[in-house]
Amino acid sequence: MLFGASPPERCIHIGDRENDIYEFFCTARALGTHFLVRTCVDRPAGDGQHTIADEMQEVRVKGLQQVEVRGPKGHVSLATVELKYRRIHVLLPIGKRKRYPALTLTVIHAQERDKPRDRAQIDWKLITDLPVQSRADAIQILDWYALRWKVELFHKILKSGCRAEESKLRTAEWLVNLLSIYCIVSWRIFWLAMLNRVVPDVSPHLALTGLLDELVRDKGQVLLRSKTLSYYLTKIACMGYLARGHDPPPGNTVMWRGLSRLMDIELGARIGAQIYG
Repeated sequence: MLFGASPPERCIHIGDRENDIYEFFCTARALGTHFLVRTCVDRPAGDGQHTIADEMQEVRVKGLQQVEVRGPKGHVSLATVELKYRRIHVLLPIGKRKRYPALTLTVIHAQERDKPRDRAQIDWKLITDLPVQSRADAIQILDWYALRWKVELFHKILKSGCRAEESKLRTAEWLVNLLSIYCIVSWRIFWLAMLNRVVPDVSPHLALTGLLDELVRDKGQVLLRSKTLSYYLTKIACMGYLARGHDPPPGNTVMWRGLSRLMDIELGARIGAQIYG
């Protein structure tokens, strides 16, 4: 995930544990950009006689923060995490020290205070070259990392929904044009799924046209004021979603299926109108 825009010093590379690669840290610095990565490697630190984990055990908790968490069934809750952070001199393994320099980086630990019953306990160990001088700085970096899952959902739509990796195009120019269109489609699907969760009661005209009422009929008598954006997005999802009372709000996958079918039907309706009037 690349968070930011030009110039390079405003760009922040945000990655999960598979991105915890020291060579990547050095490359990001060489490019004049920044990075924020969830770490899984306990590297040597300080004078080399101890590790990052050893130093972080000495750091006292410097504040609490609430993080929005979505459970396995889609329910949202707030988790309280303890924040610890320290600027640490990080070393490489001896075999790599001639090729790459030691770096002074900020390490942030965010650990949930109480173990939840229905999901894994939050235990984020983050490493970044960004300075953290206050609790507010640490919270801002924590919020940036928490956005990572949204980008992963976008990529899931791009790869699994649009099937971008299955393209048979043979030139870079054609691929770029195709991916540009797919990115717009993927963003639109992601946007609709998020609207349904953030502002479900707004007017459906914010995102939709009137064709949907002809395709998916109302169940019984529905008041006009009840026909919100969320009501119509659930209609779209119902083309590949049961919408039972205990089901979580429709996510990106079912929205993709419903929108794909809706677009096919709308295209057919337009062609039919041109042919038959």
